[in-house]
Amino acid sequence: MKLVQSLLFACLFWCAASAHAEKITIAAAADLKFAMDEIVTSFQQANASAEVDVVYGSSGKFYTQIQQGAPYDLYFSADVAFPHELAKAGLAASEPRLYAFGRIVLWSAKLDARKMTLANLTDANITRIAIANPKHAPYGKRAEEALRASGLWEKVEPKLVYGENIARTAELVQTGNAQVGVIALALAVNPELASKGGYWLIPDHLYEPLEQGFILTKRAEGNDLARRFADYMGGKPARAIMTKYGFVLPGEVVSK
Repeated sequence: MKLVQSLLFACLFWCAASAHAEKITIAAAADLKFAMDEIVTSFQQANASAEVDVVYGSSGKFYTQIQQGAPYDLYFSADVAFPHELAKAGLAASEPRLYAFGRIVLWSAKLDARKMTLANLTDANITRIAIANPKHAPYGKRAEEALRASGLWEKVEPKLVYGENIARTAELVQTGNAQVGVIALALAVNPELASKGGYWLIPDHLYEPLEQGFILTKRAEGNDLARRFADYMGGKPARAIMTKYGFVLPGEVVSK
């Protein structure tokens, strides 16, 4: 009898704990890696029972995965167009929300990129330049736009190596597989990268605004934790972290 009672108690305890446990999975653009990690830590300090898992990668690939039923509760894209398309397709449980404007920089782990401009990419001693794949990575698309607007695309295209996403692009430069790269400012200001090389901010007028947006996916419909996290992104703690990593927030002016 005591064994049965113990097992029953354990079962009731487990069920109660499960009822209170909350979990969400977030698909986030790779440029958010450092900022989102801090935001999640801050959020969990105020929501002790919450479990928040974040998967980082290419916005375009996440877009395709969500169309195919991938189990993400929130989707933070580096291009707000992707969340809009998912909402149009009935795959969102919220309207798309703009959370930031991204910016791009030249960054190098070995060269002093602070003294460089895009024109320096044509130098003969620079043979490998990393950008994110423009086919599915918004930061790669903006890099291409900036190079084309500067009249440099045809000159540097033979030197280009492509990262699957903006974090992989930074890794190509960090490991020496490229001498310089066009990466997100949000990655370049992180201490891990900032201590290894300088950066040059690419003028915003050379590329279309990097409007970054997010949605709650259809899977998260009725998920209170997902909605609380979405609301948290608009609060002071999260906004302060985003600003720290160089993002321009909605309502702020992007300098030209």
